[in-house]
Amino acid sequence: MKVKPIYIAALSILALNSCKVKEPEQQVNMAVTYPETKKVDTQDTYFGNVVADPYRWLEDDRSAETGAWVKAQNKVTRDYLAKIPYRKQIEDRLTELWNYEKVSAPFIEGDYAYYYKNDGLQNQSVIYRYQKEADPSTATVFLDPNSFAADGTISLGGMSFTEDGSKLAYAVSEGGSDWRKIIVLDSETKQKIGDTIIDVKFSGMSWYKNEGIYYSSYDKPKGSELSAMTDQHKLYYHKLGTPQNSDKVIFGATADQKYRYIGGGVTQDQNFLIISASTSTNGGKLFMKRLNQPDAPLVTVLDNFDTNSNIIHNECDKLWIVTDYNAPNKKVVTTDFSNPTPENWKDLIPETASVLSPSTGGGYIFTEYMVDAVSQIKQYNYDGTLVRDVKLPGVGNVGGFGAKDEDETLYYSFTNYVTPGSTYKYDIEKGTSEVYNKPDVKFDPAMYESKQVFYKSKDGTKIPMIISYKKGMKQDGTNPTILYGYGGFNISLYPGFSVSRAAWMEMGGIYAVANLRGGGEYGTKWHNAGTKMEKQNVFDDFIAAAEFLKKEKYTSTEKLAIQGGSNGGLLVGATMTQRPDLAAVAIPQVGVLDMLRYNKFTAGAGWAYDYGTAEDNVEMFEYLKGYSPLHNIKKGTKYPATLVTTGDHDDRVVPAHSFKFAAELQSKQSGNNPTLIRIETDAGHGAGKPTSKTIEELTDIYGFTLYNMGYKSLPLSDQNTRM
Repeated sequence: MKVKPIYIAALSILALNSCKVKEPEQQVNMAVTYPETKKVDTQDTYFGNVVADPYRWLEDDRSAETGAWVKAQNKVTRDYLAKIPYRKQIEDRLTELWNYEKVSAPFIEGDYAYYYKNDGLQNQSVIYRYQKEADPSTATVFLDPNSFAADGTISLGGMSFTEDGSKLAYAVSEGGSDWRKIIVLDSETKQKIGDTIIDVKFSGMSWYKNEGIYYSSYDKPKGSELSAMTDQHKLYYHKLGTPQNSDKVIFGATADQKYRYIGGGVTQDQNFLIISASTSTNGGKLFMKRLNQPDAPLVTVLDNFDTNSNIIHNECDKLWIVTDYNAPNKKVVTTDFSNPTPENWKDLIPETASVLSPSTGGGYIFTEYMVDAVSQIKQYNYDGTLVRDVKLPGVGNVGGFGAKDEDETLYYSFTNYVTPGSTYKYDIEKGTSEVYNKPDVKFDPAMYESKQVFYKSKDGTKIPMIISYKKGMKQDGTNPTILYGYGGFNISLYPGFSVSRAAWMEMGGIYAVANLRGGGEYGTKWHNAGTKMEKQNVFDDFIAAAEFLKKEKYTSTEKLAIQGGSNGGLLVGATMTQRPDLAAVAIPQVGVLDMLRYNKFTAGAGWAYDYGTAEDNVEMFEYLKGYSPLHNIKKGTKYPATLVTTGDHDDRVVPAHSFKFAAELQSKQSGNNPTLIRIETDAGHGAGKPTSKTIEELTDIYGFTLYNMGYKSLPLSDQNTRM
């Protein structure tokens, strides 16, 4: 029988020693001696309750003492990981899988078509372009972010062209920081125009004609720019050819109302500036201003922080708005600029039982509905008439159903957990799709499968979960399994292919993703059911997912790892401290782990919609302290083998969360399970991370996970001996 080459490649690293004479195994000393972490006498008082914070000094990211601690912890972690016998095998296979050409859909700007391409292992994707009527094979490099830094640690943070495509503004991030610089180029000559705009954060870039750019930022904080609080966002206008210090504040400078997040965008017809303003990551006010009339007043569209609304289209003064105002799953309404407030809104596309995410292109509205975390697309006229249900390539997740009003085609991506993302070209009038680009990944989807299951949480709520694995998997409780979750901020986890997860499944692993409350899969009610005093629901949902996987014999406690990042890092931290017996391995990544002080750093105070704060009232304080991972580590408890990961330039969730959690866990862990922290240098919360650093981190996570599940060799190896 002829074996597919891709299958041979899959097995090649998993049986490297199968033809060699087996030599006597050497015992490797994996014992860990942790660096000493000093304790200080620091306390906070909340409503008469004194809370000690002995590792407060680790919050100072600029101190030499913290730097020395980071270096010492990284040495211990590197030494441990280097001893894992199959670490190199995992790295080689991840590198091999990653090494395929990745090409984005093209987008038209002026006389050119642009696209992103990564040859395979480039640290950052490169922007190419060609004359829009020419053959794509004539494309040449337009902008190469790999030239920003030799090690790839300076990345592209966004691009915005003028309406005619003659100028480009692009943002760069250094070391993964959320702080950006904006550079303006002449698109034809690639020559820089004017000053570099510095100290920009949480910002889009929106052009007004060819004259200038709207952008958002905070005043430079006092103290460390990577950890000091930033709580008053402002919208600026930068006129080309003028110095940045003369940029005009358009919105957000008043002392009576602080907004932590402000966005500004110009409509495609250049007639209006749309301003969104919020104090937290959920809900916000909406304003508009005419740009074609000097000194036109700011007009309020929505004046509350309780709902989310966004203008998606306008024709002269007529507005199309997507909103969850009186519609938890969202709907599309229309109104007129002369009377834009909610009492004048008219329903166009009504709310349904599924969550709506609309976009526009080619004279139509495209509505994406999430049905149990799977995409469905419908195409509507602007008068609300249904044109068609868009036929998709399969069951999974799509992205990119958007284009300019004048476009005749659009491009969208389709993927699921076992199908590499392909790009499709869609004829907007005919409603037909054809493959535009299909990646040549060294992975055979036919050998794998995903299935969706539903399980009950502690309170009986039905929770969806998608489980992916190699065909032929036996439900005998012995499969190495990673359970991943997030559960917060109205963010949905959609099915999508990942090279890293492909490698995990190839090694015989199961990858399970639970769609927990707190996310956006089922709209506002689902989100709110995992916030503030309901946050425990999220942890209960995750624990129930783990118990389901074990009950149905997909895995066992000894072969289960729990993983999550950011708010998902909080999820893992809370789960492992509440149920230290649940899993063998815990991977909290860039996690929010100190729930009493999260709001003291950078823009953390904006997360209060989901979390509440310890200063709100005594009930909220007690609730937060009751699950805060840092404050619930108990001495003498055997916790899972834990690998905490963070980045030294993470100014979203500052690394002090991870530093303090790791120090506390190391001081109180009972038994021999390792408690390590991996601190990436010149890396932030995750965006823009170079390919090389990503592969290294995944190698360490998988090696640590499998070794602490008891594997002396890779699970599919011919020498699958257990410790």
